[in-house]
Amino acid sequence: MSSTPSNLEDYLQLFISILSSLLDKHAPLKTVSCSTKLRKPFITQEILAAKRIRSRLERIYRRTKSSADLSNFKEQSRLVAKLISVARRDYFKSLISNSASKPRKLWSSLNSLLNRTNASPSLPSSTSSQLPDNFLKFFSDKISKLNSSLIPDSISPHTDPATPPPILSNFTLATQDEVRRAILFTSDSTCSLDFLPTCLLKSCLDVLLVPITNLINLCILESTVPAVFKHALITPLPKKNNLPLDDLSNYRPISNLNFLSKVLERIIHDRLLTHLNSFASIPSTQSAYRKFHSVETALLKIQNDLLLAMDKKQVSALLFLDLSAAFDTVDHNILLHRLSSYFGVQHSALDLLSSYLLNRTQAVIIGNTTSQSSNSFSGVPQGSVLGPLLFSLYTTPLARHLNSSGQSHHMYADDTQLNISFSANDSTNSLSLLSCTLDSIHSWLARHRLSLNPSKTEFLILGSAQKRNKLNFSSLSFCGNSIPCTSKVRNLGVLFDSDLSYDAHISLTCRSSYHQIRQIRQIRSSLDRNTSILLANSLVSSKLDFCNSLYFNLPQKSIQKLQLVQNSLVRVVTPSVRKYDHVSSAMKDLHWLPVEKRIIFKIATLTFKALQQKSPTYLSNLITVYKPTRVLRSSSQLLLAVPSIKSSAGRRSFSFAAPKVWNSLPLNIRSSTSLTSFRSSLKTFLFPP
Repeated sequence: MSSTPSNLEDYLQLFISILSSLLDKHAPLKTVSCSTKLRKPFITQEILAAKRIRSRLERIYRRTKSSADLSNFKEQSRLVAKLISVARRDYFKSLISNSASKPRKLWSSLNSLLNRTNASPSLPSSTSSQLPDNFLKFFSDKISKLNSSLIPDSISPHTDPATPPPILSNFTLATQDEVRRAILFTSDSTCSLDFLPTCLLKSCLDVLLVPITNLINLCILESTVPAVFKHALITPLPKKNNLPLDDLSNYRPISNLNFLSKVLERIIHDRLLTHLNSFASIPSTQSAYRKFHSVETALLKIQNDLLLAMDKKQVSALLFLDLSAAFDTVDHNILLHRLSSYFGVQHSALDLLSSYLLNRTQAVIIGNTTSQSSNSFSGVPQGSVLGPLLFSLYTTPLARHLNSSGQSHHMYADDTQLNISFSANDSTNSLSLLSCTLDSIHSWLARHRLSLNPSKTEFLILGSAQKRNKLNFSSLSFCGNSIPCTSKVRNLGVLFDSDLSYDAHISLTCRSSYHQIRQIRQIRSSLDRNTSILLANSLVSSKLDFCNSLYFNLPQKSIQKLQLVQNSLVRVVTPSVRKYDHVSSAMKDLHWLPVEKRIIFKIATLTFKALQQKSPTYLSNLITVYKPTRVLRSSSQLLLAVPSIKSSAGRRSFSFAAPKVWNSLPLNIRSSTSLTSFRSSLKTFLFPP
């Protein structure tokens, strides 16, 4: 591409035509007939030769019936079995090791090892050629019906921030190293929209890096996203396995985008995020897609507030809002105005984002059949890099609206939850206030073309059983609807119950973990020690560690359930440890901390991050450095102030757990300067002698 055109469209057409001609020349499309009986990938030529000898010896024995020929046949059968066992073990060892950092590929490898077939996605029974068009019409009509059902008030959705933001006029051009990192960071998944298969593009990256960088920089210079980058292929997948397949409403649209479009998005995303981090742009209560923020930090803050309310003899109402097709109903005009007024994205930078959002198209693909294309007039692309961040920016003023109402709240992407704490005697007024707040949120969302779904909005009362029994209501009023109070609800992947005991969640975790342990036990003979440890950590230990900081100071019987799971996992990974043997020495060899110590490890790590990074602010604000009124030896010990909390509920809160755990650590650990050294020293300290 020596004579490169300066115009984006011309350059893109030249790029595509050259790649297509090279692909047709060196890898032309061919029709290949494949046998329905696939050979297992670990069956080598040596094994096939040994199996042929076994078959020949079997025929000889069946003809002669002599004991000598039977002995020869059995000996060859044992040799074949041994060869297959060794080859199978080596194959899956390599496959699983290469999939360690790729969960989807790891699951695929595990399914192959367990002979679990990957069933094709379930579809309606009438799989006619019109099915893709029917799905496309249904998905489009759903958005149209949602938009037409919204009745916004007369208040303008265009609001201005309290202080003017700094201006981002244009996005800087990308460097080759930056584009290389963006390409290598993206997964190897590919679809029919790609000019080249992703793995092939990565293998030829040294040759293609310059034209790809030029293509991305032309997009930035012209503030234009090409039409081929704005087309999505939608695959309908069932929302749940137990729902009727013939009802199209039980499917969710999963979008696939062009690979290079996602590279361009990542370049824009990084520049936009750098600008947003230069000022107080995103609300502190929004935890999605932010560094140092996670599901666990969000739940820790929510649990902290609920437990401290219990400590004050109060009950709390926790309300979970559900939005219908939230990402698909975002209004482009409101979003572009918000990017300009709230976040200072203007001029060519805003033009590029406008080009990215407008005139997008989509089609549904099922098997080899693709529907006609249709225009998408609203929403941010799902499956994209920029979409989630743009949605968070779109809903940023909602946090200010909630702050003005005085309600505690937390947001994670399109999941928003409110909570209010009150004494049992003041429940009527407090719940009336919560109901009014919910109505005002409904109006705000309708004003911004977002649809709140009353039927899926959930409501939970938390507190001690004694205090809850004093309440005389069972539902909450919302826009003429009644939301019933539930006994437990799934909150960002964790089952919350009325007394925050997590009994149901721990039972579910144990049941799921034991299932995975049984799966590993079936294939343990085909794995070496390192591979089995890798699988155990990926499939079971990750479940035990998920949000385990919430378990601090839970009753010992709850922790013991999780410990029994870990003990079973140790015995699977280390077959020499028999059923009734102690696992302490084996756990030490594996370098696994017991469950209770893992909880302490997580609390200490989160405390270190909150102290060092001052982020997330909603956790760092809960801890205070100890400052004695006079000079004492403890002044230089880097201690935290421990709040005076006596109740068992309050002592489970992060406000109490963080300083309690932190102060129990030696000074050399508390004074660590990096997270790596802190975690290493902490794990050594927590290991039993």
